Amino acid sequence: MKKVLIITYYWPPSGGAGVQRWLKFTKYLSSFGVKPIVLTVDPSRASYAQRDESLLKEVTDEVLVYTTKTVELYDLYRKLIGKGEIPYGGFSNQQEESFLQKMAKVVRGNFFIPDPRKGWNRFAYQKAVELIREHQIDTVITTSPPHSTQLIGLKLKKKLGIRWVADLRDPWTDIYYYNELYRSSWAKKRDRAMELNVLQAADQIVTVSKALKRLFDGKLGGGAGSKLAVIPNGYDEEDFAVSVPVTDEKFVITYTGTISTAYDMDGLLKALQELDEQQQKNILFRLVGNMPPAIVDRIRRELPLIELDLVGYVDHARSVSYLLKSSIQLLIIPKIENNRGIVTGKFYEYLASGKPVLAIGPVGGDLEEVIRETGCGLLFEYSDSEGIKKMLIENLQGRFEISRDRATKYSRRELTRKLVQEIAL
Repeated sequence: MKKVLIITYYWPPSGGAGVQRWLKFTKYLSSFGVKPIVLTVDPSRASYAQRDESLLKEVTDEVLVYTTKTVELYDLYRKLIGKGEIPYGGFSNQQEESFLQKMAKVVRGNFFIPDPRKGWNRFAYQKAVELIREHQIDTVITTSPPHSTQLIGLKLKKKLGIRWVADLRDPWTDIYYYNELYRSSWAKKRDRAMELNVLQAADQIVTVSKALKRLFDGKLGGGAGSKLAVIPNGYDEEDFAVSVPVTDEKFVITYTGTISTAYDMDGLLKALQELDEQQQKNILFRLVGNMPPAIVDRIRRELPLIELDLVGYVDHARSVSYLLKSSIQLLIIPKIENNRGIVTGKFYEYLASGKPVLAIGPVGGDLEEVIRETGCGLLFEYSDSEGIKKMLIENLQGRFEISRDRATKYSRRELTRKLVQEIAL
């Protein structure tokens, strides 16, 4: 059985969406003749924004996991702002920016390039060299964010000549909150140089959407398509093979994950306001995840007749249970530059739930394409309150139908099969 070394900062007990991709790939790799060996950070030393201990149960016996110590630069961030919470989701968990928070961003953006988790790299590189020699590994996969992890692969490529696959789940210097880091022109130049070095040196690049493939291909001057592959995120059928009693008598709109002021809710709120009084009273709006108080206050103020259920952050299994108890799943794409390529990981779990997806985002993007392909719902432009209202009414009246048989190509097992084929593992 061929062995592959996977280097990832996010691994159980880390929580959040970032950990799911390679946790699920490693679950199924052995089915396709590949032995996964994982190198990650010691969880007792890591700076995870979220933790989900339940995910540890999903690490199969076939997966060898090694951890190393780290120097966590986010410890300095905590000291600067006097808070224990680590920023995540484009700083969506931070409220009005204080002077200290601004200064912490300046430090993070100009001294911790490409990101504060690069304090792990020295230890990870040393352990990777040891594992490559011990297990006679010829292929290394690095996955990011944090993009500093890609620099480990770059160094291994230069020093050992190893075959290296760089998996980039998000943009690097084009991420939507990039300018919030107050980077100097020097820092931006250095960061772009690191990104380009990684893209040029990697033997293969894997990413999650067609738009991201085009973005990275453009940085390479075009014509690099042969070393770029798209392996989207997906859903694990086993996560949804559970029976969940529907206890809510109301019509439940569920939103999971993070949200910030970059998520335009104007059209949605207007559509909900224009429903008649009885329809509004029959709705339960459930928010699963950490929500900024300003957004919660706005929903309460503008939708006084609709019941709001603030669940907060929950482990992955409970998140799935809330999806299965929904009437409709709400997905909002941040209103930012280059958002046509965003297809969030949670979309595929919405898809697996078998419930209609009401998506709000850029028309003509990758998300609308996959929604149309799978027949799981509809996508509306941010200001299209009439279209959103029509879909809500059709669902409230039980007249909205979706396809339930076109999603199998996005199962984690099928995506792992595609991964093995695409990068010739």
